[in-house]
Amino acid sequence: MMKEIKLKCIVVDDSSIQRLSIIKLVNDHPNLELVGDFNNGLKTKEVLQKEAVDLILLDIEMPILSGFDLLDKLQVKPEIIFVTGKTQYAFQAFDYEAVDYLQKPVDKKRFNVAIKKALDIHLLKNEKAYSEDQNYIFIKSNLKKYKLFLKEVKYIQAFGDYVKVFTDDQVYTVLSTMKGFEKKLPEDQFMRVHKSYTINLFRVKHYDAKTIWVDDFQMPISRNRKKKLESVLSGISASN
Repeated sequence: MMKEIKLKCIVVDDSSIQRLSIIKLVNDHPNLELVGDFNNGLKTKEVLQKEAVDLILLDIEMPILSGFDLLDKLQVKPEIIFVTGKTQYAFQAFDYEAVDYLQKPVDKKRFNVAIKKALDIHLLKNEKAYSEDQNYIFIKSNLKKYKLFLKEVKYIQAFGDYVKVFTDDQVYTVLSTMKGFEKKLPEDQFMRVHKSYTINLFRVKHYDAKTIWVDDFQMPISRNRKKKLESVLSGISASN
């Protein structure tokens, strides 16, 4: 488990027995922090309008305000894991982009699988906030998610609607524009030197008026980026 991450969560269920069983699972999980539990949707709505949480473990069939009705009234929705005694709502649950759908009584192993999904989604949404000194980011390549250590990245090359990330031992293809991918990268470590190339500044071997070598790969430098590149590289040399 990723012990450095704590998802703030609430449990909502009109059954006190079921609610207590979910609360126990939450309290036993190293990546969850219980910040409240409620037996109805109205009280939950009031709290969520004042306090931000990361995850709701939510029953569907509740009096006055169902789980679905509650979500319809929220402008900002946390991640949702539905916890219900019936399977008939499963397809509707995915219309709400639910992380998972758990059937009561909830098995601990199945619960942990659902929480792992919530943690993965949370990391992808907040990858900059949770990377240690920007040492890594998470990327999606060929339908799989990878933890990418930035020190191993040599450069990124743009190919229209996707980019290729070249590392020490692998090449990842990521569906993203270069501009979009650059937002994931720390500015003090990476720089775009050409419309098609973004480089790891700490992997530069040498450069001249028109060309730069990153490790053993040679690429062009845009004329309007050369002055900034020289300034940044001078700063890196002075600090080392």
